[in-house]
Amino acid sequence: QVQLVESGGGLVQPGGSLRLSCAASGSIFSIYNMAWYRQAPGKQRDLVASITSGGSTNYADSVKGRFTISRDNDKNTVYLQMNSLKPEDTAVYYCNAKRSFRTVAYWGQGTQVTVSS
Repeated sequence: QVQLVESGGGLVQPGGSLRLSCAASGSIFSIYNMAWYRQAPGKQRDLVASITSGGSTNYADSVKGRFTISRDNDKNTVYLQMNSLKPEDTAVYYCNAKRSFRTVAYWGQGTQVTVSS
């Protein structure tokens, strides 16, 4: 019902910035809660940031003050602005969409973010 396509990943130096985008299609975007997850090699997939259909945001402690999640419902897109990047931020970043009180979740294919000097 919802298709998600991430973009914006790449290689950046420590302290640099990157903006990820997640374009959604196939349903009414504005009613979905959106989130960014990340998974490093050999590690579990962890929640990075989320934004509800009403615009309320939440962040993992590791990215607070550095990352900002936002959404543009007119463009059916959610963003993750990443500043002051650290090597530990290196991971594949995945976009997630889920409606409140629903069990079904939708995932994008992921985009690689590598922070290295």
